[in-house]
Order: sequence, then C-alpha cells, then structure tokens
Amino acid sequence: MADITDAPAPAPRKKKGGKLLLVVGAPIVLLGTGGGAAVYGMQAGWFSVKPADVADDAPRLVPKSEETRAGAAGGEGGHGEGGEASGGHGKPTPKGEGGDKYASSYYPLEKEFTSNLQDSVHFVQVGIAVSTPYDARVLDNIKTHEIAIRSQVLLALGETSEEEVFTAEGKRQIQDRLVKAINAVLKEKEGFGGVSNVYFTNFIVQ
Repeated sequence: MADITDAPAPAPRKKKGGKLLLVVGAPIVLLGTGGGAAVYGMQAGWFSVKPADVADDAPRLVPKSEETRAGAAGGEGGHGEGGEASGGHGKPTPKGEGGDKYASSYYPLEKEFTSNLQDSVHFVQVGIAVSTPYDARVLDNIKTHEIAIRSQVLLALGETSEEEVFTAEGKRQIQDRLVKAINAVLKEKEGFGGVSNVYFTNFIVQ
C-alpha cells in the first residue's frame, strides 16, 4: 500500500492580481492622457467651442479696410485711376494714423421725434441718426423694425429732464439712453443689437 505522504504536493497557483491590475490600469492611463490632450487642444485652439446664444448668421464687424467711403462711386472724393480713392484731383486720399479700428455705417431715421419733457411744460424735437461698426444686416434690422424703434425712442425721450436738454453732458446722456433703447428693440426682435452711437441731426426745445 502506497504511502500518501510520498505523493508530490500540488504546484502553487500563480496569482493573477498583477495582470489584472495591468489590464484595468491601461484604460485608466489612456483615459487620463486622452482627457489631458482634449483639455490642451481646447486651450491651444484646436477645437472651437461656440456659445449657444451666438447665432451662425450674426452680423460681423467690418474692418476699416472694407469701409465704403463717401463718393466712392466716382466724382468728387471718388475713385481715381487704378481704383484708388482720390481727393478729387487724381491723388489717393491720405490715411491718417489712429482712428476707429472698424468701419462705421450710418442710417438717419427719416421722421423727427417730438416728446414732452419730464415734469415740464416744454417739449423737445430731435432728429437722430444711428451708426454701427457691423455689416449691413444691422441697418436692415433697423429698417425692418423702425416702428418699434420709434416707439421705444419716444418712451426714452419722455424720461428726459429740462436739465439734460440744456447742457452738453445732458445731451450725451440722452444719446446713451437712446442707444440702449434701440439695441433693446433689436435684441428682442433679432437677438442682436449692434448700434454703437446715436447722433442728433436736429435738436429743438420749445
């Protein structure tokens, strides 16, 4: 009868923890390097992230180099020979240093505005024009919604005091108020304002 004590002992089982750790750790390392690359790519400008509230067809700023100058169609102040802008004598129009970076487009509202002054027996009558550094779509929006804009301008003028209409600083405050009023209408109707300044073409207090 064989002695069971002489039977060879079974070989010890190898631990698989090392391989398991290696297999599980590899995706984590890959995930970490991939996430880091994504963050670096966004910072470096590889990916463009556009805010949700910016429309694809939003008006763009017009560089000064693309500005349409007065008289560009020819004649006094138009284009000279070779397509260069001239001062009426065949010479290029000189360009000074500084100035606005972007072009300005102007649009005068046809009818004047008449409104009573706040807490006063006097009234004010003004003609206004607006300017924008953006492309023609802003002016098109103004023309489309001119009735709503006129209503908002009249409301803003109704908040004007006597002190404002008789001083230069007061008139500038009125201009700022009108810019905000017009842009509020455009943002409500089109999602984009774009008016940078309001100018008085007429200003009468009676």
